[in-house]
Amino acid sequence: MRIVLLLILLGFPALDIYVTIQFAAWTGVPVWFWLGAGLVGGWLLLRNEQVAFRAKSHAAFSGHAPLLSSLLDSGRKVLAGVLFILPGIVTDVAALALLALPINLTGRLQAQAGGGGKVLDGEYRRLD
Repeated sequence: MRIVLLLILLGFPALDIYVTIQFAAWTGVPVWFWLGAGLVGGWLLLRNEQVAFRAKSHAAFSGHAPLLSSLLDSGRKVLAGVLFILPGIVTDVAALALLALPINLTGRLQAQAGGGGKVLDGEYRRLD
């Protein structure tokens, strides 16, 4: 089982580099451009998400935005940034697919952050 796991862990990056070399030969664009573009794109995405995560966290902790959707959206972008940094076209396509997923729940959960707008009146009495 360890050998299979090792083959998968070492085989995927090798396959990804091979696909990148073949894709570069097919398009006529140098391999270093594809690898560098992914690296720069991932670095910029992580850098921007670092700043945005601070703002989202501050808004969530002050009660202006839901916490779960902010964490889900930031986690998705961080994972996509890491996939961009890994060398290869296959991981770049996976990162683009992850960014294209419509899982941003900020609009749907925004109304629930303030309690949904319903106010319940009542009396409270503790029974011991």
